[in-house]
Amino acid sequence: MERIAVYPGSFDPLTYGHLNIIERGRLIFDKIIVAVAHNISKKTFFDFEERLGILREVLNGIDKVEVDGFEGLLVEYAKRKNATVILRGIRTVSDFEYEFQMALANKMLSPSMETMFMMTDAKYSYLSSSLIKEIVHFGGSVSSMVPPLVEKKLREKFEKMQKGGII
Repeated sequence: MERIAVYPGSFDPLTYGHLNIIERGRLIFDKIIVAVAHNISKKTFFDFEERLGILREVLNGIDKVEVDGFEGLLVEYAKRKNATVILRGIRTVSDFEYEFQMALANKMLSPSMETMFMMTDAKYSYLSSSLIKEIVHFGGSVSSMVPPLVEKKLREKFEKMQKGGII
């Protein structure tokens, strides 16, 4: 039986911490589905289609990795994709508290679904989407935090927002 894991997230933006989890997950699973969450109630910097496009471009051609989008219950999506594991990255203790609560809720909804927590490499443990966006907003470099395409897209979006008087 093929071992399939779903690695869900907003990926707003995709960071080297996310890529670290994906790369290490590929060593454990036959396939990792990087599932971009479409949550209309959550305000994101990049819209759903932009996030999907960025992930597809960055992860294109990487063996054992599929990029997809979903909305609704994660466990129902994972079942539709024949996944048996939800892969979650953990940076800090506060991440664990939230993720533990979500894992318990998912287990209640789907007792056969397992959640696997993977600690991100220590060199990425400080990364957060809000930190990255703030650095780019003020003109700093995030080249050690995100892939080049992501930094380019962040800068383009901030420039567009500035020209439009949004920020």
